[in-house]
Amino acid sequence: MLYYTYILECKDKTLYVGFTNDLEKRVHQHNNSKTGAHYTKIRRPVVLKYFETYKTFSEARKREIELQSWTRERKISLISQKV
Repeated sequence: MLYYTYILECKDKTLYVGFTNDLEKRVHQHNNSKTGAHYTKIRRPVVLKYFETYKTFSEARKREIELQSWTRERKISLISQKV
């Protein structure tokens, strides 16, 4: 099983960082689910802007925490490099 750390851009142009083991399903949930992340639920639609793949849960979780601590500018720079 693979794990993903990802960055979403919300309708209000804010960025959201998360992690999951099913990226497609999780992005769908962010856009459509009545439950889940309140932050994205009130800022729909969201667009997947960036993701990284990891072999373990702990690697993906550590990276999520790291990215969450970054400034918006640094996250945007990371997104731009992945293009």
